[in-house]
Amino acid sequence: MAGQIPQSFIEELRERVPLVDVVSSRIKLKKAGTSYKACCPFHNENTPSFNVNAQKNFYHCFGCGASGDAISFLREYDNLNFVEAVEELAKIAGVEVPRDQRLQQAYDETKPYFEALDAVDRRYREALANHTSKDVAQRYIKMRGLSDEVIERFGIGYAPAERDFVGGQAGDRQLAKLVEMKLVSQKYERPFDLFQNRLMFPIRNMRGKTVGFGGRTLGDDKAKYINSPESRVFHKSNEIYGLFEASRALRSIEKLLVVEGYMDVVSLAQHGINYAVATLGTATNAENLGQLLRRCKKLIFCFDGDAAGMRAAQKAMDNLLPMYENGMQFSFLILPQGEDPDTLIREEGADNFEKRIERALPLSEFFFQVHTQGLNLDLPEDRGVLRSRVQEILNDLPKSALKSGLWDRLKELTSPRKKFSESGRQVTRESSEIRVIRTKDIAICLGLYFAPERHQALNDLDITFQSETAAMFVGFITKFKIMSQQDLMYQLAVDQQGYRERFFDLFSGIEAIPEPDIAIEELDFIIKRAIEQKKRVDALRAAKLITSPDQLTDEERSQAQAVTTRISEHL
Repeated sequence: MAGQIPQSFIEELRERVPLVDVVSSRIKLKKAGTSYKACCPFHNENTPSFNVNAQKNFYHCFGCGASGDAISFLREYDNLNFVEAVEELAKIAGVEVPRDQRLQQAYDETKPYFEALDAVDRRYREALANHTSKDVAQRYIKMRGLSDEVIERFGIGYAPAERDFVGGQAGDRQLAKLVEMKLVSQKYERPFDLFQNRLMFPIRNMRGKTVGFGGRTLGDDKAKYINSPESRVFHKSNEIYGLFEASRALRSIEKLLVVEGYMDVVSLAQHGINYAVATLGTATNAENLGQLLRRCKKLIFCFDGDAAGMRAAQKAMDNLLPMYENGMQFSFLILPQGEDPDTLIREEGADNFEKRIERALPLSEFFFQVHTQGLNLDLPEDRGVLRSRVQEILNDLPKSALKSGLWDRLKELTSPRKKFSESGRQVTRESSEIRVIRTKDIAICLGLYFAPERHQALNDLDITFQSETAAMFVGFITKFKIMSQQDLMYQLAVDQQGYRERFFDLFSGIEAIPEPDIAIEELDFIIKRAIEQKKRVDALRAAKLITSPDQLTDEERSQAQAVTTRISEHL
Protein backbone atom coordinates (compact mmCIF):
# COMPACT_ATOMS: atom_id res chain seq x y z
CA MET A 1 0.00 0.00 0.00
CA ALA A 2 2.92 2.36 0.69
CA GLY A 3 3.78 2.50 -3.00
CA GLN A 4 0.37 3.98 -3.84
CA ILE A 5 1.24 7.22 -2.03
CA PRO A 6 4.41 9.03 -3.16
CA GLN A 7 7.26 8.18 -0.81
CA SER A 8 8.44 11.78 -0.93
CA PHE A 9 5.08 12.90 0.49
CA ILE A 10 5.26 10.32 3.28
CA GLU A 11 8.76 11.44 4.27
CA GLU A 12 7.75 15.10 4.17
CA LEU A 13 4.72 14.31 6.32
CA ARG A 14 6.87 12.52 8.89
CA GLU A 15 9.11 15.57 9.17
CA ARG A 16 6.26 18.07 9.15
CA VAL A 17 4.28 16.71 12.10
CA PRO A 18 6.16 16.42 15.43
CA LEU A 19 5.77 12.92 16.84
CA VAL A 20 5.37 14.40 20.32
CA ASP A 21 2.21 16.20 19.18
CA VAL A 22 0.76 13.01 17.72
CA VAL A 23 1.52 10.83 20.74
CA SER A 24 0.48 13.44 23.32
CA SER A 25 -2.92 13.71 21.64
CA ARG A 26 -3.49 10.06 22.59
CA ILE A 27 -1.53 9.48 25.81
CA LYS A 28 -0.06 11.64 28.57
CA LEU A 29 3.66 12.29 28.15
CA LYS A 30 6.10 13.54 30.77
CA LYS A 31 9.19 15.47 29.71
CA ALA A 32 12.48 13.80 30.59
CA GLY A 33 15.44 15.83 29.38
CA THR A 34 15.23 16.20 25.62
CA SER A 35 12.82 13.28 25.38
CA TYR A 36 9.42 12.33 26.75
CA LYS A 37 8.26 9.21 28.53
CA ALA A 38 5.04 7.47 29.56
CA CYS A 39 3.64 4.08 30.47
CA CYS A 40 3.46 2.17 27.22
CA PRO A 41 0.04 2.25 25.51
CA PHE A 42 0.74 -1.10 23.87
CA HIS A 43 1.23 -3.26 26.96
CA ASN A 44 0.31 -3.13 30.63
CA GLU A 45 2.98 -1.68 32.91
CA ASN A 46 3.40 0.42 36.04
CA THR A 47 6.88 1.83 35.38
CA PRO A 48 7.17 4.10 32.31
CA SER A 49 9.30 2.45 29.63
CA PHE A 50 7.79 4.18 26.57
CA ASN A 51 10.18 6.86 25.29
CA VAL A 52 9.61 9.49 22.59
CA ASN A 53 12.71 11.09 21.11
CA ALA A 54 11.53 14.55 20.03
CA GLN A 55 14.65 15.29 18.02
CA LYS A 56 14.58 12.13 15.96
CA ASN A 57 10.76 11.76 15.79
CA PHE A 58 11.13 8.20 17.05
CA TYR A 59 9.50 6.21 19.87
CA HIS A 60 10.57 3.01 21.58
CA CYS A 61 9.31 0.89 24.47
CA PHE A 62 11.85 -1.16 26.36
CA GLY A 63 9.13 -3.29 27.93
CA CYS A 64 7.51 -4.70 24.78
CA GLY A 65 9.86 -3.55 22.03
CA ALA A 66 7.30 -1.38 20.20
CA SER A 67 9.05 1.30 18.17
CA GLY A 68 8.60 3.50 15.14
CA ASP A 69 7.44 6.87 13.89
CA ALA A 70 4.15 8.79 13.82
CA ILE A 71 2.63 6.57 11.12
CA SER A 72 3.41 3.32 12.93
CA PHE A 73 2.12 4.82 16.20
CA LEU A 74 -1.21 5.76 14.60
CA ARG A 75 -1.47 2.32 12.99
CA GLU A 76 -1.06 0.56 16.31
CA TYR A 77 -2.88 2.98 18.61
CA ASP A 78 -5.84 3.79 16.35
CA ASN A 79 -5.92 0.34 14.70
CA LEU A 80 -5.50 1.74 11.18
CA ASN A 81 -3.97 0.33 8.04
CA PHE A 82 -1.03 2.14 6.46
CA VAL A 83 -3.05 4.36 4.13
CA GLU A 84 -5.51 5.29 6.89
CA ALA A 85 -2.59 6.22 9.17
CA VAL A 86 -1.09 8.44 6.46
CA GLU A 87 -4.49 10.07 5.93
CA GLU A 88 -4.87 10.67 9.67
CA LEU A 89 -1.39 12.22 9.88
CA ALA A 90 -2.16 14.37 6.83
CA LYS A 91 -5.36 15.49 8.53
CA ILE A 92 -3.35 16.57 11.57
CA ALA A 93 -0.95 18.44 9.28
CA GLY A 94 -3.83 20.05 7.37
CA VAL A 95 -2.82 18.73 3.94
CA GLU A 96 -4.38 16.48 1.31
CA VAL A 97 -2.95 13.06 0.51
CA PRO A 98 -1.92 12.71 -3.16
CA ARG A 99 -3.32 9.42 -4.48
CA ASP A 100 -2.53 7.46 -7.60
CA GLN A 101 -5.33 6.15 -9.77
CA ARG A 102 -5.73 2.78 -8.07
CA LEU A 103 -5.76 4.21 -4.54
CA GLN A 104 -8.06 7.03 -5.56
CA GLN A 105 -10.44 4.48 -7.03
CA ALA A 106 -10.54 2.47 -3.80
CA TYR A 107 -11.07 5.65 -1.81
CA ASP A 108 -13.82 6.84 -4.12
CA GLU A 109 -15.57 3.47 -3.95
CA THR A 110 -15.90 3.49 -0.15
CA LYS A 111 -16.52 7.21 0.30
CA PRO A 112 -20.23 7.10 -0.78
CA TYR A 113 -20.95 4.42 1.85
CA PHE A 114 -19.51 6.56 4.64
CA GLU A 115 -21.34 9.62 3.33
CA ALA A 116 -24.65 7.72 3.31
CA LEU A 117 -24.07 6.41 6.83
CA ASP A 118 -23.10 9.86 8.06
CA ALA A 119 -26.29 11.36 6.59
CA VAL A 120 -28.42 8.70 8.29
CA ASP A 121 -26.56 9.24 11.56
CA ARG A 122 -27.32 12.97 11.46
CA ARG A 123 -30.96 12.28 10.61
CA TYR A 124 -31.39 9.95 13.62
CA ARG A 125 -29.83 12.50 15.97
CA GLU A 126 -32.00 15.30 14.63
CA ALA A 127 -35.08 13.11 15.13
CA LEU A 128 -34.20 12.58 18.79
CA ALA A 129 -34.23 16.35 19.28
CA ASN A 130 -36.97 17.50 16.93
CA HIS A 131 -39.25 14.75 15.60
CA THR A 132 -42.93 14.97 16.51
CA SER A 133 -42.78 11.54 18.16
CA LYS A 134 -39.51 12.20 19.99
CA ASP A 135 -41.24 11.90 23.40
CA VAL A 136 -41.26 8.09 23.23
CA ALA A 137 -37.47 8.10 22.91
CA GLN A 138 -36.99 10.93 25.39
CA ARG A 139 -39.02 9.11 28.05
CA TYR A 140 -36.88 6.04 27.64
CA ILE A 141 -33.69 8.11 27.91
CA LYS A 142 -34.99 9.84 31.02
CA MET A 143 -35.87 6.49 32.57
CA ARG A 144 -32.30 5.35 31.94
CA GLY A 145 -30.95 8.55 33.46
CA LEU A 146 -28.78 9.52 30.49
CA SER A 147 -27.40 13.06 30.39
CA ASP A 148 -27.21 15.31 27.34
CA GLU A 149 -23.43 15.04 27.51
CA VAL A 150 -23.33 11.25 27.24
CA ILE A 151 -25.99 11.27 24.50
CA GLU A 152 -23.82 13.68 22.53
CA ARG A 153 -20.63 11.69 23.21
CA PHE A 154 -22.10 8.46 21.88
CA GLY A 155 -24.16 10.14 19.15
CA ILE A 156 -27.41 8.47 20.26
CA GLY A 157 -30.35 9.05 17.96
CA TYR A 158 -33.93 7.99 17.26
CA ALA A 159 -35.50 6.06 14.39
CA PRO A 160 -39.21 6.98 14.40
CA ALA A 161 -41.93 4.40 13.76
CA GLU A 162 -42.01 5.30 10.07
CA ARG A 163 -41.39 2.78 7.29
CA ASP A 164 -39.44 5.22 5.09
CA PHE A 165 -38.01 7.81 7.49
CA VAL A 166 -34.53 7.19 6.06
CA GLY A 167 -35.20 5.69 2.66
CA GLY A 168 -37.89 8.19 1.72
CA GLN A 169 -35.55 11.16 2.18
CA ALA A 170 -32.49 9.72 0.43
CA GLY A 171 -31.46 10.68 -3.07
CA ASP A 172 -31.06 8.00 -5.70
CA ARG A 173 -27.31 7.55 -5.21
CA GLN A 174 -27.53 7.52 -1.44
CA LEU A 175 -30.55 5.22 -1.48
CA ALA A 176 -28.66 2.72 -3.63
CA LYS A 177 -25.90 2.54 -1.03
CA LEU A 178 -28.38 2.17 1.84
CA VAL A 179 -30.12 -0.66 -0.02
CA GLU A 180 -26.78 -2.33 -0.69
CA MET A 181 -25.94 -2.11 3.03
CA LYS A 182 -29.45 -3.51 3.75
CA LEU A 183 -30.43 -0.55 5.91
CA VAL A 184 -33.32 0.01 3.50
CA SER A 185 -35.32 -2.54 1.51
CA GLN A 186 -36.92 -1.91 -1.88
CA LYS A 187 -39.02 -5.07 -1.94
CA TYR A 188 -42.14 -2.98 -1.53
CA GLU A 189 -43.65 -0.09 -3.46
CA ARG A 190 -41.96 2.37 -1.09
CA PRO A 191 -38.56 2.12 0.65
CA PHE A 192 -38.78 0.16 3.89
CA ASP A 193 -36.32 1.05 6.69
CA LEU A 194 -34.62 -1.68 8.71
CA PHE A 195 -34.70 0.42 11.90
CA GLN A 196 -38.11 1.66 13.05
CA ASN A 197 -39.23 2.83 16.51
CA ARG A 198 -35.79 2.27 17.98
CA LEU A 199 -33.19 4.14 19.99
CA MET A 200 -30.16 4.28 17.70
CA PHE A 201 -26.50 3.71 18.61
CA PRO A 202 -23.99 4.56 15.86
CA ILE A 203 -21.11 2.09 15.65
CA ARG A 204 -17.87 3.97 14.96
CA ASN A 205 -14.50 2.71 13.84
CA MET A 206 -11.29 3.98 15.40
CA ARG A 207 -11.27 6.97 13.05
CA GLY A 208 -14.66 8.02 14.34
CA LYS A 209 -16.47 7.15 11.13
CA THR A 210 -19.90 5.56 11.46
CA VAL A 211 -19.80 2.08 9.90
CA GLY A 212 -23.15 0.73 11.14
CA PHE A 213 -25.87 0.99 13.75
CA GLY A 214 -27.41 -0.85 16.66
CA GLY A 215 -31.06 -0.23 17.47
CA ARG A 216 -32.92 -0.85 20.75
CA THR A 217 -36.68 -1.29 20.41
CA LEU A 218 -38.95 1.26 22.04
CA GLY A 219 -41.95 -1.01 21.60
CA ASP A 220 -42.71 -4.70 22.00
CA ASP A 221 -40.65 -6.06 19.11
CA LYS A 222 -39.49 -9.64 19.56
CA ALA A 223 -35.89 -8.59 18.86
CA LYS A 224 -34.89 -6.14 21.59
CA TYR A 225 -31.69 -5.21 19.75
CA ILE A 226 -30.80 -5.49 16.07
CA ASN A 227 -27.56 -4.55 14.30
CA SER A 228 -26.71 -3.38 10.82
CA PRO A 229 -26.05 -6.30 8.49
CA GLU A 230 -22.50 -6.97 7.29
CA SER A 231 -21.49 -4.64 4.48
CA ARG A 232 -18.48 -3.45 2.57
CA VAL A 233 -17.56 -1.07 5.40
CA PHE A 234 -18.99 -2.96 8.39
CA HIS A 235 -17.72 -6.28 9.72
CA LYS A 236 -19.01 -7.19 13.17
CA SER A 237 -15.94 -9.15 14.19
CA ASN A 238 -13.67 -6.18 13.51
CA GLU A 239 -15.62 -3.54 15.39
CA ILE A 240 -15.91 -2.89 19.12
CA TYR A 241 -18.72 -0.64 20.32
CA GLY A 242 -17.48 2.16 22.56
CA LEU A 243 -13.77 1.69 21.82
CA PHE A 244 -13.54 4.94 19.86
CA GLU A 245 -15.40 6.81 22.61
CA ALA A 246 -13.19 5.27 25.31
CA SER A 247 -10.02 6.26 23.44
CA ARG A 248 -11.25 9.85 23.27
CA ALA A 249 -12.43 10.02 26.89
CA LEU A 250 -9.20 8.58 28.33
CA ARG A 251 -5.68 9.81 27.71
CA SER A 252 -4.43 6.27 28.17
CA ILE A 253 -6.45 3.07 28.27
CA GLU A 254 -5.09 0.96 31.12
CA LYS A 255 -7.94 -1.56 31.18
CA LEU A 256 -11.13 -2.36 29.29
CA LEU A 257 -14.36 -3.73 30.72
CA VAL A 258 -16.04 -5.91 28.08
CA VAL A 259 -19.82 -5.99 28.51
CA GLU A 260 -22.66 -7.40 26.44
CA GLY A 261 -24.75 -4.45 25.24
CA TYR A 262 -24.82 -0.91 23.94
CA MET A 263 -26.82 0.44 26.86
CA ASP A 264 -24.42 -1.19 29.32
CA VAL A 265 -21.54 0.77 27.77
CA VAL A 266 -23.49 4.04 27.76
CA SER A 267 -24.84 3.66 31.32
CA LEU A 268 -21.39 2.87 32.69
CA ALA A 269 -19.98 5.94 30.94
CA GLN A 270 -22.85 7.98 32.41
CA HIS A 271 -21.56 6.98 35.86
CA GLY A 272 -17.92 7.73 35.11
CA ILE A 273 -16.73 4.27 34.03
CA ASN A 274 -15.35 5.29 30.64
CA TYR A 275 -13.46 2.12 29.81
CA ALA A 276 -16.44 -0.14 29.01
CA VAL A 277 -16.86 -1.58 25.51
CA ALA A 278 -19.07 -4.22 23.91
CA THR A 279 -18.58 -6.78 21.17
CA LEU A 280 -21.25 -6.81 18.48
CA GLY A 281 -22.92 -10.11 19.25
CA THR A 282 -22.91 -12.71 22.01
CA ALA A 283 -19.64 -14.44 21.10
CA THR A 284 -16.28 -12.92 21.96
CA ASN A 285 -14.16 -14.31 19.13
CA ALA A 286 -10.49 -14.23 18.20
CA GLU A 287 -10.96 -11.31 15.81
CA ASN A 288 -12.51 -8.87 18.25
CA LEU A 289 -10.22 -10.07 21.04
CA GLY A 290 -7.32 -9.16 18.80
CA GLN A 291 -8.80 -5.70 18.36
CA LEU A 292 -9.07 -5.29 22.13
CA LEU A 293 -5.58 -6.58 22.87
CA ARG A 294 -4.04 -4.16 20.42
CA ARG A 295 -5.38 -1.39 22.63
CA CYS A 296 -4.94 -2.81 26.10
CA LYS A 297 -3.51 -5.92 27.78
CA LYS A 298 -5.84 -5.86 30.79
CA LEU A 299 -9.37 -7.02 30.01
CA ILE A 300 -12.24 -7.65 32.43
CA PHE A 301 -15.16 -9.59 30.97
CA CYS A 302 -18.51 -8.78 32.55
CA PHE A 303 -21.42 -11.15 31.89
CA ASP A 304 -24.92 -11.59 33.20
CA GLY A 305 -25.30 -14.37 35.76
CA ASP A 306 -27.73 -16.47 33.70
CA ALA A 307 -26.99 -19.57 31.63
CA ALA A 308 -26.44 -17.53 28.47
CA GLY A 309 -24.01 -15.26 30.29
CA MET A 310 -22.00 -18.19 31.61
CA ARG A 311 -21.83 -19.72 28.13
CA ALA A 312 -20.61 -16.42 26.74
CA ALA A 313 -18.00 -16.14 29.51
CA GLN A 314 -16.71 -19.65 28.83
CA LYS A 315 -16.58 -18.94 25.09
CA ALA A 316 -14.53 -15.82 25.76
CA MET A 317 -12.18 -17.79 28.01
CA ASP A 318 -11.73 -20.55 25.43
CA ASN A 319 -10.77 -17.98 22.80
CA LEU A 320 -8.50 -16.05 25.17
CA LEU A 321 -6.35 -18.94 26.35
CA PRO A 322 -4.48 -19.59 23.05
CA MET A 323 -3.81 -15.86 22.72
CA TYR A 324 -2.34 -15.40 26.19
CA GLU A 325 1.16 -13.97 26.52
CA ASN A 326 3.08 -12.92 29.61
CA GLY A 327 2.02 -9.42 30.64
CA MET A 328 -1.65 -9.89 29.80
CA GLN A 329 -4.28 -9.78 32.55
CA PHE A 330 -7.73 -11.28 32.05
CA SER A 331 -10.47 -11.54 34.64
CA PHE A 332 -14.18 -12.40 34.76
CA LEU A 333 -17.00 -10.64 36.55
CA ILE A 334 -20.22 -12.65 36.68
CA LEU A 335 -23.11 -10.49 37.88
CA PRO A 336 -25.99 -11.68 40.09
CA GLN A 337 -28.69 -13.47 38.14
CA GLY A 338 -31.23 -11.08 36.68
CA GLU A 339 -28.83 -8.12 36.78
CA ASP A 340 -26.81 -6.43 34.06
CA PRO A 341 -24.28 -3.56 34.26
CA ASP A 342 -26.91 -0.99 33.26
CA THR A 343 -29.38 -1.88 36.01
CA LEU A 344 -26.76 -2.68 38.64
CA ILE A 345 -24.76 0.53 38.40
CA ARG A 346 -27.96 2.58 38.66
CA GLU A 347 -28.95 0.61 41.77
CA GLU A 348 -25.66 0.59 43.66
CA GLY A 349 -23.59 3.44 42.14
CA ALA A 350 -20.18 3.63 40.51
CA ASP A 351 -18.07 3.08 43.64
CA ASN A 352 -19.73 -0.23 44.49
CA PHE A 353 -19.62 -1.35 40.89
CA GLU A 354 -15.89 -0.54 40.74
CA LYS A 355 -15.44 -2.73 43.81
CA ARG A 356 -17.11 -5.57 41.93
CA ILE A 357 -14.63 -5.05 39.10
CA GLU A 358 -11.72 -5.18 41.54
CA ARG A 359 -13.04 -8.52 42.88
CA ALA A 360 -13.34 -10.08 39.40
CA LEU A 361 -11.95 -13.60 39.20
CA PRO A 362 -8.56 -13.88 37.47
CA LEU A 363 -8.57 -16.11 34.40
CA SER A 364 -6.68 -18.85 36.25
CA GLU A 365 -9.38 -19.06 38.96
CA PHE A 366 -12.29 -18.77 36.56
CA PHE A 367 -10.78 -21.56 34.45
CA PHE A 368 -11.03 -24.06 37.29
CA GLN A 369 -14.36 -22.72 38.49
CA VAL A 370 -15.73 -23.67 35.08
CA HIS A 371 -14.04 -27.04 34.78
CA THR A 372 -14.69 -28.24 38.35
CA GLN A 373 -18.40 -27.54 38.03
CA GLY A 374 -20.39 -30.64 39.02
CA LEU A 375 -17.35 -32.52 40.34
CA ASN A 376 -16.64 -33.80 43.84
CA LEU A 377 -12.87 -33.64 44.11
CA ASP A 378 -12.91 -35.80 47.25
CA LEU A 379 -13.49 -38.67 44.81
CA PRO A 380 -10.51 -39.99 42.83
CA GLU A 381 -12.83 -40.64 39.88
CA ASP A 382 -13.82 -36.97 39.69
CA ARG A 383 -10.22 -35.87 40.05
CA GLY A 384 -9.50 -38.05 37.04
CA VAL A 385 -12.39 -36.40 35.17
CA LEU A 386 -10.94 -32.96 35.91
CA ARG A 387 -7.52 -33.98 34.64
CA SER A 388 -8.98 -35.42 31.45
CA ARG A 389 -11.04 -32.25 30.93
CA VAL A 390 -8.19 -29.79 31.09
CA GLN A 391 -4.84 -31.44 30.37
CA GLU A 392 -5.33 -31.36 26.59
CA ILE A 393 -6.24 -27.67 26.84
CA LEU A 394 -3.12 -26.95 28.88
CA ASN A 395 -0.88 -28.94 26.55
CA ASP A 396 -1.98 -26.75 23.63
CA LEU A 397 -1.32 -23.44 25.40
CA PRO A 398 1.75 -21.39 24.45
CA LYS A 399 4.53 -21.34 27.03
CA SER A 400 3.79 -18.69 29.66
CA ALA A 401 3.55 -18.03 33.39
CA LEU A 402 -0.19 -18.71 33.13
CA LYS A 403 0.36 -22.16 31.64
CA SER A 404 2.80 -23.09 34.41
CA GLY A 405 0.40 -21.78 37.03
CA LEU A 406 -2.54 -23.73 35.62
CA TRP A 407 -0.50 -26.95 35.64
CA ASP A 408 0.50 -26.32 39.26
CA ARG A 409 -3.12 -25.67 40.22
CA LEU A 410 -4.26 -28.82 38.43
CA LYS A 411 -1.74 -30.91 40.37
CA GLU A 412 -2.93 -29.28 43.60
CA LEU A 413 -6.60 -29.93 42.84
CA THR A 414 -6.06 -33.55 41.80
CA SER A 415 -3.81 -34.41 44.73
CA PRO A 416 -5.45 -36.91 47.15
CA ARG A 417 -3.81 -35.14 50.09
CA LYS A 418 -5.99 -32.04 49.73
CA LYS A 419 -9.38 -31.63 51.41
CA PHE A 420 -12.25 -30.27 49.37
CA SER A 421 -15.82 -29.23 50.00
CA GLU A 422 -18.79 -30.87 48.33
CA SER A 423 -18.84 -28.08 45.76
CA GLY A 424 -15.36 -29.01 44.63
CA ARG A 425 -13.75 -25.85 46.00
CA GLN A 426 -10.79 -26.14 48.33
CA VAL A 427 -11.82 -25.62 51.96
CA THR A 428 -8.59 -24.06 53.15
CA ARG A 429 -6.01 -22.26 51.16
CA GLU A 430 -2.54 -21.70 52.52
CA SER A 431 -1.24 -18.20 52.02
CA SER A 432 2.43 -17.59 51.56
CA GLU A 433 4.57 -14.71 50.49
CA ILE A 434 5.53 -14.99 46.84
CA ARG A 435 9.22 -14.63 46.40
CA VAL A 436 10.58 -13.87 42.95
CA ILE A 437 14.09 -15.25 42.66
CA ARG A 438 16.44 -13.60 40.18
CA THR A 439 19.87 -14.87 39.25
CA LYS A 440 22.89 -12.71 39.86
CA ASP A 441 23.23 -12.09 36.10
CA ILE A 442 19.60 -10.96 35.80
CA ALA A 443 19.84 -8.79 38.93
CA ILE A 444 22.92 -7.00 37.59
CA CYS A 445 21.37 -6.38 34.18
CA LEU A 446 18.06 -5.16 35.62
CA GLY A 447 19.90 -2.80 37.96
CA LEU A 448 22.00 -1.47 35.10
CA TYR A 449 18.89 -0.95 32.98
CA PHE A 450 17.42 1.36 35.59
CA ALA A 451 20.78 2.90 36.63
CA PRO A 452 23.35 2.33 33.83
CA GLU A 453 25.79 4.76 35.45
CA ARG A 454 26.46 2.02 38.05
CA HIS A 455 28.60 0.24 35.44
CA GLN A 456 31.56 2.38 36.61
CA ALA A 457 31.52 0.56 39.95
CA LEU A 458 31.77 -2.80 38.16
CA ASN A 459 34.85 -1.96 36.09
CA ASP A 460 37.39 -2.88 38.76
CA LEU A 461 35.55 -5.96 39.99
CA ASP A 462 36.29 -9.44 38.67
CA ILE A 463 32.68 -10.65 38.40
CA THR A 464 32.08 -13.89 36.53
CA PHE A 465 28.84 -14.12 34.50
CA GLN A 466 27.09 -17.41 33.85
CA SER A 467 25.22 -15.89 30.90
CA GLU A 468 27.07 -14.78 27.79
CA THR A 469 24.21 -12.34 27.08
CA ALA A 470 24.57 -10.74 30.51
CA ALA A 471 28.31 -10.31 30.02
CA MET A 472 27.63 -8.85 26.56
CA PHE A 473 25.10 -6.37 27.93
CA VAL A 474 27.40 -5.13 30.72
CA GLY A 475 30.20 -4.80 28.17
CA PHE A 476 27.85 -2.93 25.85
CA ILE A 477 27.02 -0.35 28.54
CA THR A 478 30.70 0.03 29.41
CA LYS A 479 31.78 0.33 25.78
CA PHE A 480 29.37 3.17 25.01
CA LYS A 481 29.89 4.76 28.45
CA ILE A 482 26.14 4.97 28.93
CA MET A 483 25.24 7.13 31.90
CA SER A 484 21.45 7.41 31.70
CA GLN A 485 18.45 5.24 30.90
CA GLN A 486 17.56 7.57 28.06
CA ASP A 487 20.96 6.99 26.41
CA LEU A 488 20.61 3.27 26.94
CA MET A 489 17.19 3.18 25.30
CA TYR A 490 18.45 5.09 22.30
CA GLN A 491 21.51 2.86 21.82
CA LEU A 492 19.47 -0.32 22.16
CA ALA A 493 16.69 0.85 19.88
CA VAL A 494 18.60 2.58 17.11
CA ASP A 495 22.28 1.76 16.96
CA GLN A 496 22.47 -1.80 18.25
CA GLN A 497 19.50 -3.87 17.10
CA GLY A 498 21.35 -7.10 17.73
CA TYR A 499 22.07 -6.07 21.30
CA ARG A 500 18.46 -5.09 21.85
CA GLU A 501 17.07 -8.46 20.74
CA ARG A 502 19.54 -10.41 22.88
CA PHE A 503 18.83 -8.15 25.84
CA PHE A 504 15.09 -8.83 25.56
CA ASP A 505 15.78 -12.58 25.45
CA LEU A 506 17.70 -12.27 28.73
CA PHE A 507 14.49 -11.24 30.52
CA SER A 508 12.06 -13.50 28.67
CA GLY A 509 11.72 -15.89 31.59
CA ILE A 510 11.08 -13.32 34.31
CA GLU A 511 7.51 -13.32 35.61
CA ALA A 512 7.79 -10.07 37.57
CA ILE A 513 9.99 -7.06 36.86
CA PRO A 514 10.91 -5.31 40.14
CA GLU A 515 10.37 -1.64 40.81
CA PRO A 516 13.41 0.47 39.85
CA ASP A 517 14.48 1.19 43.45
CA ILE A 518 14.40 -2.53 44.28
CA ALA A 519 16.40 -3.48 41.17
CA ILE A 520 19.00 -0.78 41.91
CA GLU A 521 19.16 -1.86 45.56
CA GLU A 522 19.86 -5.46 44.47
CA LEU A 523 22.62 -4.27 42.13
CA ASP A 524 24.18 -2.13 44.86
CA PHE A 525 24.12 -5.12 47.21
CA ILE A 526 25.93 -7.27 44.62
CA ILE A 527 28.50 -4.53 44.05
CA LYS A 528 29.01 -4.08 47.79
CA ARG A 529 29.45 -7.81 48.31
CA ALA A 530 31.84 -8.03 45.35
CA ILE A 531 33.94 -5.19 46.77
CA GLU A 532 34.13 -6.95 50.14
CA GLN A 533 35.13 -10.23 48.52
CA LYS A 534 37.75 -8.45 46.41
CA LYS A 535 39.25 -6.97 49.57
CA ARG A 536 39.46 -10.47 51.08
CA VAL A 537 41.15 -11.77 47.95
CA ASP A 538 43.62 -8.88 48.00
CA ALA A 539 44.33 -9.57 51.68
CA LEU A 540 44.94 -13.25 50.98
CA ARG A 541 47.22 -12.41 48.10
CA ALA A 542 49.12 -9.91 50.22
CA ALA A 543 49.59 -12.66 52.82
CA LYS A 544 50.70 -15.02 50.01
CA LEU A 545 47.89 -17.42 50.96
CA ILE A 546 46.87 -17.68 47.29
CA THR A 547 50.08 -16.97 45.38
CA SER A 548 52.29 -19.28 47.48
CA PRO A 549 50.10 -22.24 48.49
CA ASP A 550 53.08 -24.58 48.84
CA GLN A 551 54.26 -22.58 51.85
CA LEU A 552 50.98 -23.02 53.77
CA THR A 553 50.30 -25.33 56.67
CA ASP A 554 47.38 -27.78 56.34
CA GLU A 555 45.19 -25.50 58.49
CA GLU A 556 46.10 -22.40 56.44
CA ARG A 557 45.53 -24.26 53.18
CA SER A 558 42.09 -25.39 54.39
CA GLN A 559 41.21 -21.78 55.39
CA ALA A 560 42.34 -20.40 52.04
CA GLN A 561 40.39 -23.04 50.15
CA ALA A 562 37.21 -22.24 52.09
CA VAL A 563 37.56 -18.51 51.42
CA THR A 564 38.29 -18.91 47.69
CA THR A 565 35.33 -21.32 47.37
CA ARG A 566 32.99 -18.75 48.89
CA ILE A 567 34.42 -16.05 46.66
CA SER A 568 33.94 -18.11 43.51
CA GLU A 569 30.35 -18.89 44.52
CA HIS A 570 29.49 -15.21 45.03
CA LEU A 571 31.42 -13.76 42.11
